[in-house]
Amino acid sequence: MLRISLAGHEALLHASGALLLPATGALLVADAHFGKAVSYRKLGVPVPEATTTATLHDLTKAIAETSARRVVFLGDFLHSARSHARETLQALAEWRQLHAHVDLTLVRGNHDERAGDPPPSLGIAVVDEPLRVGDFALCHHPRPVPGAYVLAGHWHPCVSVRGRAYDHLRLPCFWFGDDSGQPGAHAVGVLPAFGSFTGMHPIDRREGDRLYAIADGHVRALPAATVA
Repeated sequence: MLRISLAGHEALLHASGALLLPATGALLVADAHFGKAVSYRKLGVPVPEATTTATLHDLTKAIAETSARRVVFLGDFLHSARSHARETLQALAEWRQLHAHVDLTLVRGNHDERAGDPPPSLGIAVVDEPLRVGDFALCHHPRPVPGAYVLAGHWHPCVSVRGRAYDHLRLPCFWFGDDSGQPGAHAVGVLPAFGSFTGMHPIDRREGDRLYAIADGHVRALPAATVA
């Protein structure tokens, strides 16, 4: 994990793509997209198996390594209405039974509007954005909220890093806008997609942005010179 200061508060960046706010014990997870693979298979598209299991395994590891007391999903918990498949919901229910001590909250995203809320049996509190937590506004869509620093998902950010041999590598990343609090600052941070079966979208780095890439189980700050 990498410890940083964000909007005057401590934050821990986990190699899974989750972010912990230690002051609140809240672990933020963006774009899990549970049931995405089964949604594609129901359409006849051959895709990887056991992606929900892999994502849940990563979530269990992140909770254990951060000692999180609460998980807030920043939108797109289920991928589509087809994600309510029996095997997907069963995997989620079994995981929930093992983590009954952890409070779960979902801030609805655009996919949640189509998929519908998770089953009540999962014990997940569901709210619309923004969810205010101290100086932060927890959202799905990365757009400014007056008087708060926004932490969001939706974009699945990644960066292209150039090497010495003129090669390029795409890496998922945390993307934090200006947290100075000055007028006109773009006070929005975007987490990488957490789901094991999600795409990535290249970002356009602005002056004052901070990027932290995930590679080989580590989170590393990226100087501007390394970004292609």
